Amino acid sequence: MSMQRTYDLSIEGMSCAACVGRVEKALAALPQVDRAAVNLATERARVRLAGPLDPASLVQAVEQAGYHAHLLQPGDKPDAVAEAASLRWETIRLAAAIALTLPLVLPMLGMAAGQHWMLPGWLQLALATPVQVWIGGRFYANAWKALKSRTGTMDQLVAIGTSAAYGLSLYHLLLPGAGTGDLYFEASAAVVTLVTLGKYLEGRARRGTASAIRALMALRPDEARVKRGDGGTALVAVEDLVVGDIVLVKPGERVPADGRILDGRSQLDESLITGESLPVEKQKDDSVTGGSVNGAGLLEIAVTAVGGETVLARIIESVQGAQASKAPVQRLVDRVSGVFVPVVLIIAALTFGGWLLAGADAEAAMLNAVAVLVIACPCALGLATPTAIMAGTGVAAKAGILIKDAEALERAHDIDTVVFDKTGTLTLGQPRVTALLPAHGVTEDDLLLPAAAVQQGSEHPLAKAVLAAAEGRALPSATGFESLPGRGARALVEGRPVLIGSPRLMREQGIATDALAEAAARAEREGNSVVWVATGTSLLGAIAIGDSLRESAKKAIQALDTGGISTVLLTGDNRRAAEAIAGRLGIATVLAEVLPEGKADAIRSLQQKGGVVAMVGDGVNDAPALARADVGIALGSGTDVAMEAAPVTLMRPDPLLVVDAIAISRATVRKIRQNLFWAFIYNLIGVPLAAFGLLSPMLAGAAMALSSVSVVSNALLLRRWTPKAGGKS
Repeated sequence: MSMQRTYDLSIEGMSCAACVGRVEKALAALPQVDRAAVNLATERARVRLAGPLDPASLVQAVEQAGYHAHLLQPGDKPDAVAEAASLRWETIRLAAAIALTLPLVLPMLGMAAGQHWMLPGWLQLALATPVQVWIGGRFYANAWKALKSRTGTMDQLVAIGTSAAYGLSLYHLLLPGAGTGDLYFEASAAVVTLVTLGKYLEGRARRGTASAIRALMALRPDEARVKRGDGGTALVAVEDLVVGDIVLVKPGERVPADGRILDGRSQLDESLITGESLPVEKQKDDSVTGGSVNGAGLLEIAVTAVGGETVLARIIESVQGAQASKAPVQRLVDRVSGVFVPVVLIIAALTFGGWLLAGADAEAAMLNAVAVLVIACPCALGLATPTAIMAGTGVAAKAGILIKDAEALERAHDIDTVVFDKTGTLTLGQPRVTALLPAHGVTEDDLLLPAAAVQQGSEHPLAKAVLAAAEGRALPSATGFESLPGRGARALVEGRPVLIGSPRLMREQGIATDALAEAAARAEREGNSVVWVATGTSLLGAIAIGDSLRESAKKAIQALDTGGISTVLLTGDNRRAAEAIAGRLGIATVLAEVLPEGKADAIRSLQQKGGVVAMVGDGVNDAPALARADVGIALGSGTDVAMEAAPVTLMRPDPLLVVDAIAISRATVRKIRQNLFWAFIYNLIGVPLAAFGLLSPMLAGAAMALSSVSVVSNALLLRRWTPKAGGKS
């Protein structure tokens, strides 16, 4: 088993933030567990191991803590049948609870109107007992498990509170000599029913926050039409596809896996993957993404990635990872939740004793203590942050913004400086040669062909432009290629050394460029990059290479500027070309001629000025800067290294998505703060009101149910967020 292996578990039986803490402690107690994060909203745990461990031990640890768990496999889809059966059973339980409780509660309403509809005591007992024992049985079971684990949960508060009201009523009804005291069956039954109703509504709302993940998972078809060697086709399970299989995708069908088109032409709808609402034209040799919908054409596709290696699987994994992670603010909530139940029990005991000392009878004192127990709600605290993060990351994924962890989502709302790489980020990354500037006595071919020969060994976009300019011509042979990061490259071309690169490289080698300095400067002022070519100590000339700006680049810079966010251009390109591009876009600060290893230092210097810095890039040489930035943002069209280094990935190369990423972060953090405010305020106000006798247990139960539902419902409002700048979803 490899190191740093990560497992996901489905957890059943959690009711509040205290349960989360219990499960986390149980998992973290295993010596091989490096980190465990449990999410109440998703009812999942993500566990990272630092050493070899049988995953069954994780399940066993959760079971010993008093909960049910099972291991989730990568790519597992929700069990729709099981979920439907569970929802149906919960609906039956709730309907039964309401049907049994209404006859108990309606007479109380009648009394307020001067009507006496009170049921006989034995009939109240008959109605309240199934509610207390059957419907409320889960509270007793969970409370007992928590007690054995020496922790406090919401279930204990409900179980103690309702048992006190039910028990006192039973005492008055059945025991000789107990007198004709009041019965409180309606209070105990109403509290159980209202809490059950709250949990039912909360569960339905939580399923709504997971809608983005469900939508992504629904993109994967179950079967694929595979072409066989005899010319026929066979339907096979998508899980059984292997790289190299040739699949046929008919009009209207979903592409079963990532691949490359061998034959056919069509338009593909990739909106749920990239956020791009318009169909994308695809033809032979174009790559396609599994889960996208084929338009009108028949496509023959060679499979290039399957299972967890597909783009869709990686998106789902990233979103689930973000939803399983914890935002920094959650640590405060966890600390509060850890002491919440014991503190409430102490307050309830003080309430009971205080009312007795004040001269109240035992019944009044007990009812006020019950109200304290019932109104206290650690669930709202536990749900405040994860539900907002689930909704925020989900709606971001739909817009083509992939946020990999909750910490980045929270931190991004404070961004005040955005640093952009140039090539491939603000430009299309498709540079072309705009001018050949040969030295005196050198022909254009003498300049271009040796340069192209050297560039055959390079993956740099400028190298591809030089090769494209020499396409169709016979290139001389080159050997001994050596990349010089940030400066250029060199090789032996037909036995003679050829250098291609920046002015810095020419200076290092003692090669004079004065003769072409003015022509090069003119090209740079027009926004071109200029690379110099030399052999030995002789200058062959310079090549001007231009790249078109992305259509939305200027709008993105303007939107950031309007939002009070500074922008910086960070590039290894020469200063004149960088300043020309920055001038066209409206970027005030330019950091040019920065070597790859210097980009992280440039980010660090900006951070030292007190800013929260985001870096946007797409290349291998951007990875250190992406990792160093407070928030790294990689373009999905870029390299895997860049995307791995960045906690945020834009699924289409649109700079306006940077604006949207910051906007959804700010919207999510706003919801987290609103939820936490109301959760804390609810308890700070509700508990004293109950303690001072201003709330009956029934009203307390209604308020408790409402608190959790309101927190989740508020988080669900994030689903209405739409991209303001990149609005293509």
